[in-house]
Amino acid sequence: MTTEIAIVGGGVGGTVTANRLLKRLERELATGAVEITLISDNPKHIYKPTFFYVPFGEKEPEDAERPLADLVNRRVDLIYDRVNMIDTDAKTLDLASNGQFGYDYLVVATGAIPDLESTPGFGPDGDAQHFYDGAAATALRRELADFDEGHLVLSVMGTPHVCPAAPVEFTMLADAEFRERGIRDDVTITYTYPLPRLHSVRPVADWAEPRFEERDIQTQTSFNPETVDNDANVIHSLEGTDLEYDLLVGIPEFRSGDLIQAAGLGEEWMEVDKHTLESDHAADVYGLGDVTNIPTSKAGSVAHYAAGTVVDRIAARVRGHEPRARFAGDTICFLEAGMEEGSHISFDYDTDPVVRDQTEFVHWAKFAYNEMYWLTARGLA
Repeated sequence: MTTEIAIVGGGVGGTVTANRLLKRLERELATGAVEITLISDNPKHIYKPTFFYVPFGEKEPEDAERPLADLVNRRVDLIYDRVNMIDTDAKTLDLASNGQFGYDYLVVATGAIPDLESTPGFGPDGDAQHFYDGAAATALRRELADFDEGHLVLSVMGTPHVCPAAPVEFTMLADAEFRERGIRDDVTITYTYPLPRLHSVRPVADWAEPRFEERDIQTQTSFNPETVDNDANVIHSLEGTDLEYDLLVGIPEFRSGDLIQAAGLGEEWMEVDKHTLESDHAADVYGLGDVTNIPTSKAGSVAHYAAGTVVDRIAARVRGHEPRARFAGDTICFLEAGMEEGSHISFDYDTDPVVRDQTEFVHWAKFAYNEMYWLTARGLA
């Protein structure tokens, strides 16, 4: 009897998990005892951190894409389809075009998506810009290129959001670009955050505060946008504060997607044990990455590290052993400081975050990793 392992989602977590499972269970696959199937509604694998550099002309949207088939070992079955429903009692997936698909073990790695309709300033009538997909990042690139003077506001409108350091990074890169163009004196930059400090991770807030001050970046904390008047270019906050802008870059709210709630896997995010990554609501179901409620950052590194735990636990169960692997919450994030310098932060469930000294080396190391990432997705690094 063949054990069917299904993975839903062709992003970082899903792709790394598929390739690592194949290596770990190579003997079982060779004999037909195990089959691994990756289901994705997109035939392309998207490495979303690349979009962050598009507004500054350092990357193109195409640099973020590779055919998923080029990254996944050919012995993994690929199905390009949308999962409409997960029946965790019957252990079946309802696919939009391919009917039902049965599984013995299921990994859900569907990520988080920007909820533009629910975020002030976005939607069909909004004029806020963002950089979380290729088209939006390209539009922001045009806006920045034409922006010679006025008030740029970077407003974090919802938390949690993916790539948690990105708002701080974008603000400092924008400052560096305006200085390089010789127009910084004609541009006011304001950064807003919904909490009483500059970032939810206190060491990042402490790191950013003096750097914002020395670069004359204005800040407003405890600022929660309620509405945006696109005609008057004014943000109205829940706290009763108004903030005018000429160019608004917003960090939108994110959500898990309707599949999680419909399947009974969580009320907001997929609810899993933070150490085993097993679903709180269904047997033999695992959650990976941004879609989950684990108490750490929604960052690609988390999905990468967590994939190892999921692979070890599934492999142990397939072979009839008691799983021992536990995820410790390992997280690492780069921090662009502008002016070709960068830092990084690392932490886990039991270790407080530490921001390292910024150097030119770290800046270029982040660029190098963006290229090396494609080896990571293949399970080679």
